[in-house]
Amino acid sequence: MNGVRVFAASAAIGMALLLATPHAQQPSQSAEIQIQVANTLFNEGRYPEALEAFKNAVRVASPDALHEARAGVIVSALRVAEFGQARDEAEQLIKESPRSPEALALYGDTLWASGLFDQAEGKYREALATAPEMARGLHGLARALAARGRLDEALDAAQHALRNAPRDLEIHHTVGTIFERQHKFDEAAAAYTNYVNLLPNKDNSTKAEWSRAEIRFLRSFGQREPFATDPGTDDKLYTVPFRIVNDKVVIRVKLNASIAQDFVVDTGSENTVITRPTALRLGILPITQTLSAGVGDVGLRGLQLGRIDTLEIGDLKIRNVPCLIKNPPLREIPTRETEGLSPLALGYSMIIDYKSQTLVMGKHLPADPADFELPLRVYRLATVQGVVNGNQPVNFIIDTGGQVISISQATAQATGKVNASTPRIGLRVFGTSGWDKDAFLLPGINLSFSDAIKYNNYSVVVLNLETPSALLGFQVGGIVGHNFLRNYRVGIDLEHSTLRLKRI
Repeated sequence: MNGVRVFAASAAIGMALLLATPHAQQPSQSAEIQIQVANTLFNEGRYPEALEAFKNAVRVASPDALHEARAGVIVSALRVAEFGQARDEAEQLIKESPRSPEALALYGDTLWASGLFDQAEGKYREALATAPEMARGLHGLARALAARGRLDEALDAAQHALRNAPRDLEIHHTVGTIFERQHKFDEAAAAYTNYVNLLPNKDNSTKAEWSRAEIRFLRSFGQREPFATDPGTDDKLYTVPFRIVNDKVVIRVKLNASIAQDFVVDTGSENTVITRPTALRLGILPITQTLSAGVGDVGLRGLQLGRIDTLEIGDLKIRNVPCLIKNPPLREIPTRETEGLSPLALGYSMIIDYKSQTLVMGKHLPADPADFELPLRVYRLATVQGVVNGNQPVNFIIDTGGQVISISQATAQATGKVNASTPRIGLRVFGTSGWDKDAFLLPGINLSFSDAIKYNNYSVVVLNLETPSALLGFQVGGIVGHNFLRNYRVGIDLEHSTLRLKRI
């Protein structure tokens, strides 16, 4: 992997070295042994153990070996979703080697994992200015370009990275995600297959198992064009009315030429989502399984993937739409699970006018006047950046299916207002993965999204977002839902990577 030297030592030799008596070694020799062991563990996919070995190496490393040991801690921590630990180590690395392209790119990776996509892009570009062929920098740039909707440029950067590091499994996966966003499912399946083939212990790996399921799903489309529409569709705007039900935007949608039914407009979802009864009624068969995660104590949730033949929203008709089937359903829930869709996941920009209660969708939105424009970044989900308590930048998911403004436990802890002894106002919060029994209300928080959009001394809901963060690959800082959005005519413009807000 980039930034971590790989040794072809066997596991048996690596573990024998690990057991060597520290007192019999000079510090530099001990660090080198720990790095050898750590690299062996990393290459075998034993990332938690590799992380500990790299941390041991940092403690005894000479100045010459410290850079490599820190790089190993960073890469291993990112693999096990220890995003905060990775960033702390990267900040030390950048202090010691402020001009090193490798250190800059690794720091960029940790900023990315913190959800600070624009800051990460800056570090990748800084690294590439000195080392234009660095695979890690090119890979980071590819993700940053994809988050801004520049998919063709992102694919060029990712394939350039792949030419320089053809055995880097992360780059193959990123190539797959870009192809999937371009609706090129055959190419995405091929890239994911390369990713699986490079996974350590691929025959017994859970990651490999779930990735193979995704590959089967993509290939199940065969000659069917995913998200297919009639000629001229992309040049039109589509407007439908909506209702507000329990602080959620609800529209009527037809599936497979059936009678229209209610769907929640849910930009906090990566897929169109249907319940098991709807799938059974309309003959939408499961093709394979996937992993999902959301707010709630269930954490990771294995659900089914299927394909909708036709999906109609007003005059907009889309064929061959991937969907998530909520099966098995959640138990012991206060209300039945609902159907939901995100126009963003369908590839459409959108305007939600809460005053007129209309939803507008289109590939190209009109130049709508706005009071505020915020940079929009879409990496699996749409996000904007906000600032907590004046000095803590974090990302917020734009979730039209959510209700309140919330922050993650990690964000709350970073404010310094929360520790183990802090009195908590407990809440009963139900999410897509069940009850979040750890949720609580945190008063006295200052939030800002621009110089004019501020919430001072505000009470936010603190949620456990660790599992969704791990699945998404970045630390979710918070969520903005109905209580934030309802004050505006909201334009989510994928073409121009902008969130436009006009007061109503």
